[in-house]
Parts: sequence; structure tokens; C-alpha cells
Amino acid sequence: MAAPSPGPREVLALSPEAGHKATTSRSGRRGLLWRLRDKQLRLGLFEISPGHELHRLTCMMQAGLWAATQGLPTEEDFSEVLTQVHEGFELGTLAGPAFAWLRHSLGLAEEDYQAALGPGSPYLQFLSTSKSKASFFLSHDQRFFLKTLRPREVRVLLSHLPRYLQHLRRHPHSLLARLLGVHSLRMTRGKKKYFIIMQSVFYPAGRISERYDIKGCQVSRWVEPAPESSPLVLVLKDLNFQGKTINLAGPQRSWLLRQMELDTAFLRELNVLDYSLLLAFQHLQEDERGPGSLLFRTARSVQGVQSPDEPGAQNRRLLPDAPNALHILDGPEQRYFLGLVDLTTVYGLRKRLEHLWKTLRYPHRTFSTVSPAVYARRLCQWVEAHTE
Repeated sequence: MAAPSPGPREVLALSPEAGHKATTSRSGRRGLLWRLRDKQLRLGLFEISPGHELHRLTCMMQAGLWAATQGLPTEEDFSEVLTQVHEGFELGTLAGPAFAWLRHSLGLAEEDYQAALGPGSPYLQFLSTSKSKASFFLSHDQRFFLKTLRPREVRVLLSHLPRYLQHLRRHPHSLLARLLGVHSLRMTRGKKKYFIIMQSVFYPAGRISERYDIKGCQVSRWVEPAPESSPLVLVLKDLNFQGKTINLAGPQRSWLLRQMELDTAFLRELNVLDYSLLLAFQHLQEDERGPGSLLFRTARSVQGVQSPDEPGAQNRRLLPDAPNALHILDGPEQRYFLGLVDLTTVYGLRKRLEHLWKTLRYPHRTFSTVSPAVYARRLCQWVEAHTE
């Protein structure tokens, strides 16, 4: 069953040739040292080059996204679907005005977004430890993350979109991953695929030493680490985190615990579960330590509106003067990348039955399929127990 569409508009897509030329020109100005540095930062990632099984799909995604971001609809309509016809495929842009507003509120220039996702450089693929059958990609600069979705996940996401944007307005420093677009792609005589674009939580990726996907439970939460000499970039899980802590100064820890409460309460209201706290470590260099590296940006994020009834509701904090500041939290020695992702699993009949089955199969052990209230509380408790 396809995602809801109240009356899609169909237009002929603009050619991506001009964009490809501009991007190629920009790439051509890079020096040898820049290219070597770029390659070093992509250890463990694989370019989706000609001959790769996903090359044709990602080329169509790039060409379609280049055209889809050329012009923005003027009417903010959460249910709008714009279909653009290309040679050999069609690309749909779902709820385009809402996502365009979000990108603008984040200070993300459309030309930068377009250049990173359009033709010019291949997408990157990494080996995921997720059990889902989704495909995962990164833009070549690793700033944007793309993931395929099932139709029912798209329906859930779009139904929650108005409340998601409202939450970000109230809490502009939220840990929720920033969703930037939802699209469909249908090849000629093929099945429609859906994918989402979001800011990568793990950006910029250079110097990140460890990456984790945390759900606050035990069952299926261990990943065999890659050998020390391996170039693979693995995202580890809860059981791999044993014996580690998130070391923060007092106010930073208080902010994190409060924001986890606010964000998980919102997800509990949406009746969703099985989301993850992405967490990564990066050792701070000397010039990145101390209060001199922080800026208080009152207009950062989704242009939060202060509520007169709740003067402290926004839970603002000092943001590091760094790219992707909304997902970065600095301690005395380490920089932490933090973000809540995967917000489309609803606690319906299927998940309730799965909960009963896992209760019988895994007595005295914790697993991910529990009620949204238990899930939210448990993840907050995990963060509190692992921070100091």
C-alpha cells in the first residue's frame, strides 16, 4: 500500500547536467592533499561506483534529488506530493513545503543541500549492524544520511510530521534527528521505493573513535568488534558499552538528562518504540577544550518560540562552535555525538504480540519490544546510569 497522496502534482524534471557541471567544477579545484584527506576520512566506507549492485538506484536518487530541490513549493502542506518525471524513473517529493521550512530553519542553504545530494560524487555505503532490510547511504561529504523505508513507515512518519515540527519549535536543542526530506522513487515498470534524508548524527566523522546504537536493553545488543587493523566502521551496541561512561561537567549532564526526558516523553505520546540513541566518542584537541569553544546561539535550530507559560521549557544549552552542533556535547576530555533516530515503529497489535512472545522466550532479560512508556523510561535510566 502506497503512502497517502491527496492529489500529486506531476512536472517534468529539470536536467541535472548544470548541477553536475557545477559540482564537478568545484571538485576539480580540490588539491591533492584535500583528496588524500577526504579518502582518509572515509575509511570503512565504500563508494557506490559503476558495477556496484546499487549504482543505478543511487544515480537515479541523485538525479531526482537535484531536480527536486531546484524550486520550493510556496504552500506549506504536510500532505503535498510532487512527482517529477525523469528518463527511466519518477521521483516523488512528499510533504515538500514542511521539510523545506525545516531545512531553512536549520540554516541549511538549499544550494549546499542540493550539491551534496546531487550528481557529481557517488554516495557512500557502509555495513550496517541493523536487522532491518533497509539500505543505508551517506552523501559523499558524510553530512547527510539516506535510508530506505517501507510504505507503512512512511505513513507513520508523515502522520507524525506536524507534531514533530511543533516539538522542535518548542525544544530547538532537541536530540531528535533532523529529518530533511522524504521521497519515493519508481523505476520504469518497477516497484516504488521510499527513502528518507536526515542530518547525519556522526558528522563531521573525522577522529570519531567509537560508535554505538543504544536501546537500553540486552537481547541482540552485542556486535562482534572489527579486528584492530580492519578498515570497517562498525556501530556497536549496548553490551559493547559495558564499563564505559559519558563524562560531562555538571550542567552538561543535567541538560542531557532533562532533554532525554523531554524527547522520550514526546515519543511516548506518539506511541512509538524501538528508537535508538546514537552515540559516538571523539577525543577533544587542546584548542577545543574549555568555555572559550562554546557559543550561546539563541536562534539556533528550529527557531524555537519561548512559551510565556513555561519559561524553562526549551531547555537550551551552550552549543559548541562546530558543524552539527545540535548533536554535539562536549565533556572535559571527549566530544560526544548524540541523536535519537528511527521514530517509525508504532506499538500496535503486532508489537504487543511480539512483546508477549519475547516475555516467554527471554525470561529475566530485557529486550526492545516493550510498551512506549517502559521503553522511554528505560532508555532515560540507561543514560543516567552511564553519565557522570
